[in-house]
Amino acid sequence: MTAPRTTPADRPPLGLRERKKIKTRQAIRTATYALIEEQGYDATTIEQIADRAEVSPSTVFRYFPTKEDIVITDEWDPVMMAELRARPRDESWADVLRHVMRTALDLSLAEEPEVTRLRTRLGVEVPAVRARMMESMASTGRLLREALAERSGRDPGSLELRVFAMSVMGGLMEVSQYWAETGHRDDIRDLVDRALDVMEHGLPGGKP
Repeated sequence: MTAPRTTPADRPPLGLRERKKIKTRQAIRTATYALIEEQGYDATTIEQIADRAEVSPSTVFRYFPTKEDIVITDEWDPVMMAELRARPRDESWADVLRHVMRTALDLSLAEEPEVTRLRTRLGVEVPAVRARMMESMASTGRLLREALAERSGRDPGSLELRVFAMSVMGGLMEVSQYWAETGHRDDIRDLVDRALDVMEHGLPGGKP
C-alpha cells in the first residue's frame, strides 16, 4: 500500500521568520553561483558573497559553515526520503531508487538546471568541493539507510544495509563526475538508470 503523499496545499504555511530564513539562504546561494560564474571559485570570497547577497559575512557563516557548503547544499534530500517512504512496499529496490532519483532530478533540472551543472563541474575541478561532496553523500547515505530500514524491517546499522546504501551513493557520485567530465552532454537521468542497472545486474557481459 502506498503511503499518503502531501502536497504544498496540505502543509501548514510557513511563518514570517521561516520565510525570511529561506529567502536569505537562497540569496546567499544565488550570489555565490553568480560570482563563481563571473570570476571563478578560488577568486570568490565570503566577503564578496555577503556584499552581493546584502548580508553580513557572519550571516553567511551562520547559514553555511564553509564556501564549499554553499556550493553543494541543495534541498533535495527531504524530497528523496519522502518519495522513498511513499513507494509501495512490494516494489523492487531498483524501481524504488529509479523513481526517487528521477523525481529529484526532474525537480532539480526544472528549477535550477545551470546550478546543477555548475555544482557537478566544481566537484570535478575543485578538490575542496569534491571532498565536501563526499562528506555530504555520506550523510545522505545515512538518511537512505534509515529509510530503507523502515521499508525492510532491517537494522539500519546492519552491514548489509550500510554496504547497499553507500554503494548507491558511491554510484551517484561517479555519475555526477562522469556527467561533468563529459561536458554534460548526456541526460543525467539516463546515466543514473545505467548506474542502477550496473548495481542491479553487474557489468554488462560479465560472468557471475
